[in-house]
Amino acid sequence: MLNNPTYTGKILVGGKNFGCGSSREHAAWAIKDAGFDVVISSFFADIFRNNALNNFLLPVTVSDAFLRDLFAAIQKDPATKIDVDLEAQTITLSADNDRATPGRNTEKFEINNYKKTCLLNGYDDIDYLLSIRSGIEEFEQLRDAAHA
Repeated sequence: MLNNPTYTGKILVGGKNFGCGSSREHAAWAIKDAGFDVVISSFFADIFRNNALNNFLLPVTVSDAFLRDLFAAIQKDPATKIDVDLEAQTITLSADNDRATPGRNTEKFEINNYKKTCLLNGYDDIDYLLSIRSGIEEFEQLRDAAHA
């Protein structure tokens, strides 16, 4: 499928239990290097999820029913539009797709707030710490003053 020119885009829709057995960062690297920014599944292996987030690849967990709707829509029309809004934490199957189930074309997804902040700002762990440096310094000064 990855070499089929019919399917294009930056979102990879995967089956349930995506990343199981992929305990090395290379799995996330390979997907990111192939041009994907998002992977959608109804379940991700924990190690894969963490490696993906650390490498700026967003794993989006959806319900089994929503995943079935996505696969059905893509099978009918490989150009199906899928919108992932990290800030709002929503995924939407284009409403103009007749495979979209009324009232079920959008789902919310969960993401750790720290990782969400990193992805939205392009931060790795060091960048994040530098972004809150003044707060860390203020905490240290307050702590030092309390122990003086």
